[in-house]
Amino acid sequence: MKRTMHLDDLLKEWEFNPHTLNVRMVKGNDGRDVIQMRVDMGVLQLETTGRPDGTVVEGHPTYLEYLQEAVLEDPEMELDEDQCMEVDREFMQFYHRRICWLRLQYYNRAVMDADHTLRLMDVSERVSPDEEWSRSHEQYRPFVLFHRTQAAALGALEEEESGEDAVMAINAGLETIRQFFEKHEADEHFEEDELVVRLVELRETLRSEYEVGQTLREKLTAAVEQEQYELAAKLRDELNQRELD
Repeated sequence: MKRTMHLDDLLKEWEFNPHTLNVRMVKGNDGRDVIQMRVDMGVLQLETTGRPDGTVVEGHPTYLEYLQEAVLEDPEMELDEDQCMEVDREFMQFYHRRICWLRLQYYNRAVMDADHTLRLMDVSERVSPDEEWSRSHEQYRPFVLFHRTQAAALGALEEEESGEDAVMAINAGLETIRQFFEKHEADEHFEEDELVVRLVELRETLRSEYEVGQTLREKLTAAVEQEQYELAAKLRDELNQRELD
């Protein structure tokens, strides 16, 4: 008897909805958790650890880790065409899993995958074959930082009900994005950038909903600007102690 290989039953039971991100967590045959994303012409299945496609790269769990070791062995290495393609594959796989984690509200995992992508950007820029290839990837850094900042803020809300840590997470993310704009001499476009505007709106919504005034770091910045150095020292000590806790 010919074995049935089609996905008709699965696709029929899980209808695609173009107006939302269709994601679920299910168990594999061996009991492990896997993520499934329903797309318009099928289903993507992603592993929850290592590379989303589950492959091992030259004995390493991800291409990033393979590249990090390769750079240590050969600081002058430069990506060839096949290696560039592998970098692109890993970028795309981690993008898919990152948005899945956000949809599933696994915010800490979304932060981890965003950090992986940012490190991959750093390493691949170092060994890039040309500036054009580097720019084609670097342009997405604010988008990755946007996701990371969202996830960090929403994760903070789950752990701390006052909302202050969430506001601080957004401020930290905004500062990192600002540094990107300054590095590329585009700081005049920072405040009007759509991703920045959305993060500011989220921050102010959290301020209002959780009645968050100035955070410790905002108070510290204001004290330094106003040359209130004694107050600044106290605020800095309090902030350092909170970070240690």
